[in-house]
Amino acid sequence: MNVPAPSRHTRTALTEAAGVVVNYRTGTTVVLTGDSLSRWLDSLEHSEAPAPVTVRPSETSWGTSESSARLDAPAPPPWSWRIAASVLLAGTLATRHLGRGRTRFGRLVRLAEAGRTLPRPTRAHASLAVRSVRWAARLFPARVACLEESTTAALLLAAGGRGGAWRHGVATDPIRMHAWICDVHGQPVEEPAQTGDYSPINGPEPTSKRYR
Repeated sequence: MNVPAPSRHTRTALTEAAGVVVNYRTGTTVVLTGDSLSRWLDSLEHSEAPAPVTVRPSETSWGTSESSARLDAPAPPPWSWRIAASVLLAGTLATRHLGRGRTRFGRLVRLAEAGRTLPRPTRAHASLAVRSVRWAARLFPARVACLEESTTAALLLAAGGRGGAWRHGVATDPIRMHAWICDVHGQPVEEPAQTGDYSPINGPEPTSKRYR
């Protein structure tokens, strides 16, 4: 297997048996094991790529998981939030479709992290942003998955002076990825309990690469 070259765009997640490399510019994801993983980790030492993140093992589910069948219906967001969320979601979807397909993921990541240096949102503030985007998503005849939803919620928070809430992570059993919004304490907002299985691979970067 050809091991990709590490760069400032690559993020590495280490599981018990493999390494997951995600290119935040192209969205390309590669799973490395054995010698390929060893060569990749060696190459990280002499690159500008962030240090790897160790993924905590997920609870064994044998490929299945259970969720509550009862969904609570919170009060609808204020109209000002709904309108803002609708406008920003339209912008997110336009950004996804316009431009080169190869860099689509990277464009959304840049949007999601636009306010990363702003103060973190409270749980109530973050929850309102996520619920507003979910309300707006019902109006669009387009795919709005976790990446588009969380990106738009991050933009909505940034418009209100809050940021650093977008998270993208990896879980095991099987290896999978998810994007979500967190609060000032780093806890997932408006997410099922299973989101706790994901280890964020973005966010503040470690100051040391002593990981082996």
